[in-house]
Amino acid sequence: MALSRASCQCGALTLEASADADICIACNCSACQKRTGSAFATVAYIPKSAVSINGEQMSWSRKAESGRDVENYFCPHCGTTVYWTLDFRPEHVGVLIGAFDSPRPDPSRVVWAKEKRPWVSFPAEFESFPEGSPTPRQ
Repeated sequence: MALSRASCQCGALTLEASADADICIACNCSACQKRTGSAFATVAYIPKSAVSINGEQMSWSRKAESGRDVENYFCPHCGTTVYWTLDFRPEHVGVLIGAFDSPRPDPSRVVWAKEKRPWVSFPAEFESFPEGSPTPRQ
């Protein structure tokens, strides 16, 4: 795969991935709705070992409904969230698909479907889960 680059709006925080995402999701949870200001977030989970991050960043941590930690990393200049880490997927970095320059991967799984806005729909072939994804070990 060609090297993929993701960045914030101002370009001060960048992430380079040397591997494809293991999974791409569309998350409808209320936390993602608030964080993105949109109806859902699209996320590519890339192995940490294939990611390099450059630039100044700040982070904010919260507890997910599961009680596990989610740490969001964003640019202190423009405020764009570029990626996050999860206790749930300790071997991955979650990168917002919209932050990639190109190519941008497509999601194939819908999570937190029970919190999906009523006017949002996804292709029937997408796996769908009422809450989060099954644990990576399942």
